[in-house]
Amino acid sequence: MDYKKVNAPLNTVTRDMIEMSADTGNIYETVCIIAKRANQIAMEMKHDLEKKLQEFASLSDSTEEVNENREQIEISRYYEKLPKPVLIAAEEYVQHKIHFRNPAKDHPLLD
Repeated sequence: MDYKKVNAPLNTVTRDMIEMSADTGNIYETVCIIAKRANQIAMEMKHDLEKKLQEFASLSDSTEEVNENREQIEISRYYEKLPKPVLIAAEEYVQHKIHFRNPAKDHPLLD
């Protein structure tokens, strides 16, 4: 996923949680859905970053001071400028790009 193309704000945004929770009918369930999606996005971003930084990993186990690599710094700056996973997840929720279900509501016998 290209996180730079996501239309999420870079700063914290105040949102009307009552309006956002209209789909679920429960504010806490809405927050839980957004939080779970934010965790998924954070794991994807972490995996992508680790994969890119592994190219620069040294193969020797020396304790010498490592010189800073310009490409490594560029990659780090790119990820620092991205919107936070929670902001991306909240924007996806508002745009109805997150599909969710509640197994307890789907199967009344589980109550």
